[in-house]
Amino acid sequence: MTATPDLTTPRLAPADLLRSVFRRHAAGVAVITAQGEEAPVGFTATSLTSVSASPPMLSFGIGTGASSWPAIAETDHVGVHILGEHQQELAATFARSGADRFGAPTGWREGPEGVPVLDGVLAWLVCRVAARVPAGDHRIVLAEVVLGDPTGTGRPLLYHQGRYNGLRD
Repeated sequence: MTATPDLTTPRLAPADLLRSVFRRHAAGVAVITAQGEEAPVGFTATSLTSVSASPPMLSFGIGTGASSWPAIAETDHVGVHILGEHQQELAATFARSGADRFGAPTGWREGPEGVPVLDGVLAWLVCRVAARVPAGDHRIVLAEVVLGDPTGTGRPLLYHQGRYNGLRD
């Protein structure tokens, strides 16, 4: 016999439950970049979401303890890069704490609004930050699309069960 949980008393599930469930959720992989005060910053994100078509707007989450957060907290513009399945190492570099994310072999250039734009991605956008919304130990960044390039070639990189994967036919 299984005990019925008491759903009348408000309480939150442990963080491990959320992590375990979302390990089963396949997500596209993006890298978010910005120009920091002294150097460019960036991080790997699987929380990228299309929010609105008019105006064109997207969102992503970032932890307030992340090394990129101070720059993202202050910047007016961010770069959003959709990675291809050939970019697993790039995704890992931008996810790794303490990594030299913009050093060799990362190819990049200064793009519009001073935003670092990564080379070889499937698509990239430059976005104006519209809001930073508190959400627990994270912030949800809402950003309006200013311009971009959707013409990269290849198939998307996915993240599932703690690993980077490509699509299967």
